[in-house]
Formats: sequence, structure tokens, C-alpha cells
Amino acid sequence: MAERAAPEPRPRRRASIRLRITAAAVAVVAVALGLGATALVWTLERMLQASVGEQLADELDALAQGVDEGTIQTAALVQRDDDVLVALRSTSGVVVNADAAAELPVPTGREPLTATVAGERYVVVAADAAGGTIVVARSLATIDDAVRSSTALLAVAVPLAVILVATVVWIVVDRALSHVDRMRAQVDEIDAAGLDRRVETTSRGDELDRLATTMNRMLARVEADALSRQRFVSDASHELRSPLASMRQFAELSRTHPDAVAPGELSEVVLHEGERMHGIVEALLLLARLDEHAAGQRQAVDLDDLAHEEVARVRALGRAVDGTAVRAAPVVGDARLLGRACRNLVDNALRHARGRVALGSVVRDGRAMLWVDDDGAGVPEGERDRVFERFVRLDEGRARDDGGSGLGLAIVRQVARAHGGDAWVTSAPAGGARFVIELPAAPAARDEPGS
Repeated sequence: MAERAAPEPRPRRRASIRLRITAAAVAVVAVALGLGATALVWTLERMLQASVGEQLADELDALAQGVDEGTIQTAALVQRDDDVLVALRSTSGVVVNADAAAELPVPTGREPLTATVAGERYVVVAADAAGGTIVVARSLATIDDAVRSSTALLAVAVPLAVILVATVVWIVVDRALSHVDRMRAQVDEIDAAGLDRRVETTSRGDELDRLATTMNRMLARVEADALSRQRFVSDASHELRSPLASMRQFAELSRTHPDAVAPGELSEVVLHEGERMHGIVEALLLLARLDEHAAGQRQAVDLDDLAHEEVARVRALGRAVDGTAVRAAPVVGDARLLGRACRNLVDNALRHARGRVALGSVVRDGRAMLWVDDDGAGVPEGERDRVFERFVRLDEGRARDDGGSGLGLAIVRQVARAHGGDAWVTSAPAGGARFVIELPAAPAARDEPGS
């Protein structure tokens, strides 16, 4: 027995996805925190400088009032600490309050100005007075220290926050991927002999639970398809063995007891069984194409024309047939496949009818319908869906000498579904069975009353 292909290494796959997700999250968080920290430091510095400027503006107003009153000595004593510089510049060149004040620039207007004096940054404001121009400056050393402290704090806090986010994302992603990897391992262990197995669900209703539910539905479809194929292969092999066995029996009987076989009887058996095998093989090939949704070449087809052709064929066989209920029923589809489906329904009706069959067609609510009635025993209500399965024969139709292969009705339903419609069976007015094909009507079709 061939060895199963080994799955990809679990740790490397999980680590690769986990690293990619974590790296992406860390990159986004790092950029966001970096930009936020930069904006915070810039905003803090601007707010502190604006606060100092407002304080200096108040002091400047008091100094300007003192100068206007001629109390220059009072103005010179306004300095409260070494961080404040005051200067009065007049035409006589008077400068008060420290030598450094002489180097202060004079701002234009009342807006504060940032300047560097003797290697130290200052916020400078100025105002015109009667005695000259008053210039007041306050050192930004404390603000610069606060900004540097905040920058240092953020330089430590941002990396720690990034590390914390990376750790949380790593743990969360690992927990999420552990569930995904568990599902992957469970699905990987399911082979052709264990299609009935399912992935465990958590019943939490989250994305992973919905993923497991979806995978279980997929496995159910695969299992149903596999079982259907197994039944199909089994039934097909049985149907093909039957004519082969008949030909072999007659051949052995003809060789062992030549007198027991009438002249030409062996050839008739071979031809009959060979024709039957040919029909089965053709039907199987057609069903295989329909399973692949191959509906052939689409063109305008009139179901009423197909019905009239079958009425003429049945009359040529000498059987009673009623075609008065045939009405215009245009559709779009493959004329050959639809004709095959119509003929299968008529042949089925002829095999089970006691005396006559009837055909009809109509368009209702945008749907074109073609039906075939017989006056036979009908189809039991509990068997009306199973009768369309492949190689299914009801008790009345199990005889092999009537030409039925058990595939005709299966072809009818597959042809209808390949054209976007369906096929079903119900009771006929005559008491037998009514088999109906329903298809989308052509766009230009108009509804007509029908039976």
C-alpha cells in the first residue's frame, strides 16, 4: 500500500504565520506609538512655551505702566529671579537688569519670540512705552528639562509598550492558530475509509467554530458523493455483468450442446445483449457529462415540437397516444439532450401504460413544462423521488426483457437540472403516473392555460 504524503512540519508552519502576524502588529503599533510620542512631546513643549509667554505678557504690561509713570527704577526691580531678563531700550541707550539683557532681540509686535542668549534659550516679549521699548525674557531651561525628561520617559515606555503588545499578539495568535492547527490535523487524518469523521466544534459561534462547521458540511458532501459513486459503480458493474453473463451462457450452451440451440439464436442473443450493453454505456457516459454540468450547446428549443415528434413516433408504433394538450413551450437549451429526455419519458410511459399515453406542454409563470401521462399502475408516493435515482427499478419494472436499464429517468432529471430546471412525478388524470419536466421558459414566452 502506498505511503501517505507527510504533512508539512507543524512547528514551522505555525511559527511562520505567528511571526508574520506579530511582526505586522508590532510594526503598526510601533509606528503609531512613535508618532504619538513625537506629537505629545511637541505639543507639551508648545503648551509650556505658550504658558511662559502669557506670564511674560502680564509682567510686560506692569513694566510698561511703570515706565509710562516715570518709575524706571521700579521697572528695573521687577526681576524676581535669575531666569528673567528685563531691558529698557531708549534713545539715550538706557539698559537695565543685567548685561545679558542687552543681547536680547526685539520681537516685532506682541507675539513671543524664542531666542538663544549666552547659550541658553529664552522666550522674549517686547512692548513700546513712553520711555522706549521694554523687553522681557524668561529662560526655557526648566521647560527644556521637562521636555527632555518626557522624551526619555517615552523612549523607555514606547519600546516597553511595543514589547507588551507583541507578547499579547503572540499569545493570542498562538491560541487561535492552535485551534486551526488542530482542525488541520483532524482533517489531514481523514482518508477514504474515514469520511464519516468530522471536525470538533466548540459551539461558541465564533469564526473558528463557523469554520469547523463549514468544513463538516464539506466533508458531508464529500462523503455523500463518495457513497453515491460507490453505489453507482456497484450498480453499473452489476448491470454490465448481466448481458455478459447471458452471452456467455448461450455461447457455452452452443458449444457444449449444439443441437439445443436453434440456428441463429446465439447471434440474436449476442446482438440483443450487445445492444443493451451499448445503451447502458451510452447512458453512463451521458450521465458522466451531465454530472460535470455539461448542458451542451444552448439554442432556442420548442418543447412542443419535441412532444409532437414523440406523438408521431408512438403512433407509428401502433400505440394509442393523445397530444391534444401540447401547447407552445419555448426554452433555451440543448435540443439533443432535451429530445433524449422527452423520449425517455415516453418510452417509460409505453412500458408501463395499459392502453394509452398522453403528452402535454405549457408555459406558466415563466416556467415551461412538458409532461407525459400513462394509464398504468402509477408510482407510489413514497417512491416518487427514488424512482429518479440511477439503476432503480420499482417492482413492476424489474423485468430486464422490457428494455429498461434503470438509467432513463435519472438522465431525465439530470438533463432538466443541467438546464436550470427539475423533473418530478405525480398522479395522472387517467390514474397512472405523470412525469413532468420543468424548465425556465424563453424570455419571449407567454403564459398559456394548460391541464
